[in-house]
Amino acid sequence: MTALPFRTAGVAGWPVAHSRSPKLHGYWLAQHNIPGAYLPLPVRPGEVAIALRGLAALGFAGCNVTVPHKEAALATADSVDPVARRIGAANLIVVQPDHSLHASNTDAFGFLENLRTCAPGWQATQGPAVVLGAGGSARAVVAGLCDAGCPDVRLLNRTRARAESLAEDLGGAVTVLDWDQRHAALEGAALLANSTTQGMHGQPPLEIDLSALPRTAVVTDLVYVPLETPLLAAARARGNVAVDGLGMLLHQARPSFAAWFGVMPDVTPELRALIEATL
Repeated sequence: MTALPFRTAGVAGWPVAHSRSPKLHGYWLAQHNIPGAYLPLPVRPGEVAIALRGLAALGFAGCNVTVPHKEAALATADSVDPVARRIGAANLIVVQPDHSLHASNTDAFGFLENLRTCAPGWQATQGPAVVLGAGGSARAVVAGLCDAGCPDVRLLNRTRARAESLAEDLGGAVTVLDWDQRHAALEGAALLANSTTQGMHGQPPLEIDLSALPRTAVVTDLVYVPLETPLLAAARARGNVAVDGLGMLLHQARPSFAAWFGVMPDVTPELRALIEATL
């Protein structure tokens, strides 16, 4: 029996020491008995192209890309998948056999898979979705919802112009509303997704009145520190299904692992507990 080749991947960011990805991918490597390693790769701003072009020479299968390098990674790649092109950012680089770089974005996949796993009754086609925020995460959320058939994405951001720019870039069934309309925008919604930093540890809580939100709606927060944000606590208290942001982190990593190591891994309770312990 021929031994599997040793493969290496990593995560490029600045800073990157706090990343949970090495523990996450290390778990899957051990679970599937795959000889390989996944390393943190501190890359200074302005040096992304140099770092990514060096992956092939170092024998890397590729790498993940985190803040603040996702847009630079997209610009560096030789080929880009349609989802990453629409979102305008890449979080996955795969070194091809000819040493060229292919860029993808798995954030939309991770967002939708987290919802499908934690709220099995939810479907994007069920009704309107309210998305708060217009940053990089929001771009992935909106793209994912539109591609999954959401009939109306109601997008609200404190700076309306940024939301309008996002909507123009992505197209689809996106309606931009003023930030002070966020309470009324919940009327008839099937999903509320917070992609802002409000509610994150050290940040003020998200100020929103959930009274107009149907109790059948799913509420999700991309924040995962803390796991139970004030928004999720308020949603649970009134009977809504509440989905934390850790699952998105776990699920977005699955296609990366498959691209480099040839196995599509699962998100298990043991893995979630392992990563929760690092929060």
